[in-house]
Amino acid sequence: MPYELFISLRYLRARRKQVFVSVITLFSIAGIFMGVAALIIVLAVMNGFETDLRTKILGINAHVVLMEYGGVLRDYEKVLQKVTREKEVVAATPFIYSQAMLKKGESVSGVILRGMDPGTASRVINLGKMQAGDISYLLEKNRFQLKLTPEGTKMPGVVLGRELAKNLGIVLFDTVSILSPQGISTPLGVMPRLKKFLVVGVFDSGFYEYDSTMAFLSLTDAQEFLNLGNVVTGLEVKVDNIYQAGSIARQLEKKLGYPYWARHWMEMNKNLFSALRMEKRVMFIILSLIVLVAMFNIITTLIMVVMEKNRDIAILKSMGATARSIMKIFIYQGLIIGVIGTLLGAIAGLAVAYNLEQLSLFVERIFGFKILPADVYYLSALPSLVNYGDVGTIILGTLFISLLATIYPSWRASRLDPAETLRYD
Repeated sequence: MPYELFISLRYLRARRKQVFVSVITLFSIAGIFMGVAALIIVLAVMNGFETDLRTKILGINAHVVLMEYGGVLRDYEKVLQKVTREKEVVAATPFIYSQAMLKKGESVSGVILRGMDPGTASRVINLGKMQAGDISYLLEKNRFQLKLTPEGTKMPGVVLGRELAKNLGIVLFDTVSILSPQGISTPLGVMPRLKKFLVVGVFDSGFYEYDSTMAFLSLTDAQEFLNLGNVVTGLEVKVDNIYQAGSIARQLEKKLGYPYWARHWMEMNKNLFSALRMEKRVMFIILSLIVLVAMFNIITTLIMVVMEKNRDIAILKSMGATARSIMKIFIYQGLIIGVIGTLLGAIAGLAVAYNLEQLSLFVERIFGFKILPADVYYLSALPSLVNYGDVGTIILGTLFISLLATIYPSWRASRLDPAETLRYD
């Protein structure tokens, strides 16, 4: 062991006359510990939030949406064949998008009406877990085994989000009425289109915005109800690499030409994910201030140790210790403080980050409140995803800051004049 390191370890041990210095040393370690742990936990939450949000958004939405100028996509079967021939495309399905009113008894709610092809939609989108019923029941032929009334078997089906069904008091196989703003002409004038549907499924995407507003019909039922004929709103496309969705969208536009245009998921959710990235950077900067405060504690500790050890430093220099060796003593001391605080903080931060969901549930049970209310936040659970690149950056950055904190006090110690210090001893 180098004698400089040995002396540094000796200086870290408390003596009766150096209790105050030791207390400051403990505060320095605690400051680094809290800063590193907080950074790891918060960045893990931000990463988990972004990943979970992206997964849920891309579950119920496609990677690329292909549409035609004018509002509807004609000859969509031919376009679908051309799109699925692209090697980057995993699957594609037609969809219909509209808005309507859903009525159950005296309860009414606005809904987003989505027409889907039950045969191909499951390859492109994922509604999450089905709390009741099944997507396949949207097709009349799949409902004969359910022993429903003849009227219920022939009635067009609808799949609702969990929150929407709960708010309106709807259960599986209830009958609801859907009112379309696109009216029909009658002798009395234009009247809203109203039709009864059988609730054949209730899905839970885990995303409150979708669960409270979405209603899915089969493609043919949606075309008939909205009086669209054989046209759709567009095609939903799933690609093999979600981060290449932009270039694939441009490639599809180039191949199909006018009047087709495509949008990818990053464009459709640009503001949301940009805000998340900005928030992550801001939180990193704010929490880094804790580490910077700990750095000043290290500087204060080392300056006080240098003042306490003036005589020891003078004796060492008189015995032949070089200025470089004196600097090493205090650099080692500061680095030991930084390493201990960083390692303890990293261990604590990773332990909390990996068990954050269980800890949040424990806190909710004890205090009786919901940390993330589903009707306020996008997600109902506190997600966490550890990125080891972030952890490595935090650890290396903290150690570098700890090293910087040792430079000035150690340099002052190395400049000490032994003759002046020992003059009166």
